[in-house]
Amino acid sequence: MKYIETVNDQIKNIVSKEDNLVLFGQNISAGSCIGGLTRGMNVKTTSKVINSTNSENTLCGFGFGLMLNEVSSVFFMKQLDFLLLGIDQLVNTFNNIRNTNSDLKSSFTIMPVIVDNGFQGPQSSLNNFADFCSIARIPGYAISTKYETEKIIGTKLVSKGFRILGISQRLVNTEIIDINPIKENSDFSVVKYTDGCDVTIVCFNFSFEKGIVIQKELEKNGISSSIFNVTSMTPCNWKHIIDNVKITNKIIVIDDSKSENLLCYNLISEIHDKCHLKKKIILTKEILSNWLCPIPDEMKVDVKEIVNILKEK
Repeated sequence: MKYIETVNDQIKNIVSKEDNLVLFGQNISAGSCIGGLTRGMNVKTTSKVINSTNSENTLCGFGFGLMLNEVSSVFFMKQLDFLLLGIDQLVNTFNNIRNTNSDLKSSFTIMPVIVDNGFQGPQSSLNNFADFCSIARIPGYAISTKYETEKIIGTKLVSKGFRILGISQRLVNTEIIDINPIKENSDFSVVKYTDGCDVTIVCFNFSFEKGIVIQKELEKNGISSSIFNVTSMTPCNWKHIIDNVKITNKIIVIDDSKSENLLCYNLISEIHDKCHLKKKIILTKEILSNWLCPIPDEMKVDVKEIVNILKEK
């Protein structure tokens, strides 16, 4: 099944069962959907679907207002960078709410599309989800696999409080990765999918598909690896990863975020404090000098070079 179909099916399943839920966003029930997101949603008679304007500051305030009045809502967005228009709400309103309301009874979720497929130019030059969430320590989750779709959307879409759930535009028409986990943090912020003793692979943002390619190539060359996917965009508990690195003493970190300030550096810092590393490979997206022009955003990884590095004595 396609990535967007899996995400949308999970959303439809949840919203069809909820009472007093408000879903809103630009043309979300009028056919103008990115790749199929929100297509075919049906809600109970007690809930509402609103085709809103594109006034993001007002819409963020609308969602927070509903939450304060014990009405849960989901704001579907076509592009993450449009949330810049609601930054006052995301920082000041959200900070005031969590400082004065310790027992929220409803939810507000923003679900944007992260425009990471390239050729967008300056309009979508901001597509680093982690940077956005770090502005006000906003809980944020990037969804890459079928398991994460079921668990993250299933447990967080309409749970109490506020969060942002991001999906990748680049992955929209690709086959969803269907792999069962071995272990995860209780909040699904870190998910472990394979277990190996030679090297630890850690994927950030939407780079998990590249991590799987590397893992399979290493396996062909007799190198066993543990692969983790970090779904959380704000600092999380690295215990499972660090425990594994203490066994392998080697790490490959992959982060396809388009930023100068990457979440993966937080993990690397902690690992250096607690582990003895024999080898460290950090794979990040190269930001070219013409990054404001419509160019491909695809992160390229030389898998053969990685294999050779790990085989070196």
